[in-house]
Order: sequence, then structure tokens, then C-alpha cells
Amino acid sequence: MRIVRSPEGTIEIDPKGKRLGRGAYLCPCRGCWQVALEQKRLERVLKCQVSAEEVVALRAAAESLLEEAVVSES
Repeated sequence: MRIVRSPEGTIEIDPKGKRLGRGAYLCPCRGCWQVALEQKRLERVLKCQVSAEEVVALRAAAESLLEEAVVSES
């Protein structure tokens, strides 16, 4: 899954991997997302600060995407 920092400075999930901006890739595993967000690895890769609100939004989006991935695999 790709996370992108857009030219406008927003940080969001890029499900199709086509949006412009600096990107970071995370595997669709809950543990990878936790490490990336808790240890500020996402900030290092995207070369910007990730606000608390953005972390909450990314966690919520990741949870729904990860649940969809589990359901589609079944």
C-alpha cells in the first residue's frame, strides 16, 4: 500500500499508486503500519512531520483497508 505526501502537503493513502508526490510503501500487515506510525519511520521516508490528526486518519484508513484485504482473501 502506498502512502503519499502530495505537493500540497497532505498525507493520505494512495490505493492506486498513481498520485503525484513523495511516496512510501507499506505491506498490508497491521504490524508494519504500527511500526511505521509509532516509530516515526513514515516521517523519515516522507521527509515531513506527520500530525497527530494525520496519524489517526491513517490508522483508521489502514484498519478499513486491512479488513477489506482479509475479507477478499477469504
